[in-house]
Amino acid sequence: MTLTPIQEAALLELYPAVAQLPTALRTAVLGGQAGWMRAPQGLTMFAEGQACQGFPMLLSGEIRVARGAANGRSLELYRVQPGNLCVASTASLFGQQQLAAQGVCVQDCEFVLLSPAGFAAWTADAGFRSYVFGIFSDRLIELMALTEAVAFQRLDQRLAAALLGHGPVLHLTHQALADELGTVREIVTRLLKRFEREGLLSLGRERIELLDPQALRALAM
Repeated sequence: MTLTPIQEAALLELYPAVAQLPTALRTAVLGGQAGWMRAPQGLTMFAEGQACQGFPMLLSGEIRVARGAANGRSLELYRVQPGNLCVASTASLFGQQQLAAQGVCVQDCEFVLLSPAGFAAWTADAGFRSYVFGIFSDRLIELMALTEAVAFQRLDQRLAAALLGHGPVLHLTHQALADELGTVREIVTRLLKRFEREGLLSLGRERIELLDPQALRALAM
């Protein structure tokens, strides 16, 4: 669908680098190489091994990007939120390679989708290209930190870290935590029950109440 003036204004506010493009270039791409789309929670927006169909710029919602394994396990790489760029899509379009990860909407999403040709036209502009590479660099640093955590930290440390920073009560499933940590639900459940026995937290149905965040923080270090 063609962008309305309100949707275009939201795009420019969330993505200042788009607003800074030359007006003729921005208008030409938005008019012929981009469209507004909506995707419901749970929809797989793109899958590993597929060709990249376009470059999403999120206006609302959230996308979980993960790598999967043959045994069905997955490891969350990052989340795309409004104003963020998707590194998997960027790498696929720049390298003209198949997608190396999958993206699933964890909330209802609205986004502007640039065609590959539209993305190529915008990245020919030095300012927009510099912006994209800057985001790419930030994500690479995050992924290096994730690799280090997976390789060198114990799972109980990583789980304790994952529980922190979201307030005293978390509303999520053990499976969601397992997906984030790249492990299986049974192991996460076992560790959570251990934390509960130690008085660190209290478990309920899709609910985790942190009772001793300071102890969890010490464990996560």
